[in-house]
Amino acid sequence: MDKLKYFFRTAVFAWQEEKLVLVDVHDPKSTTPLDPWLAKVFSLADGQHTLQKLIDYLGSQYHGEPPKELERTIESVIERLTKAQVVRLADEPITLPYYLAIPMDEQDAEKAKELMIKDGYIKHQ
Repeated sequence: MDKLKYFFRTAVFAWQEEKLVLVDVHDPKSTTPLDPWLAKVFSLADGQHTLQKLIDYLGSQYHGEPPKELERTIESVIERLTKAQVVRLADEPITLPYYLAIPMDEQDAEKAKELMIKDGYIKHQ
């Protein structure tokens, strides 16, 4: 895995009872909770950091040496998130649009919808 790639989220999310959930923009009551590892990496997928920065950051969260398998675990999480098409990789930093940058419950719903339509993220309903 190329650790110089930038990683960014492509799904709308929210926090429910301290758990990160992916939100179906066509049915906002329909959510998919992420397990803690997936949620941690997804929440950090802001498009401004490389995979190496992610590995370094998560490694620094441990007191002492990080687990030997940490890098492989992070790679596996990235693979799962990219396969699910909720995270993508890029060669350059990415600025997330409003509706992906912050949790849905903190957004102005009308502004988010207008921008999603304008960007082609959703079709006009």
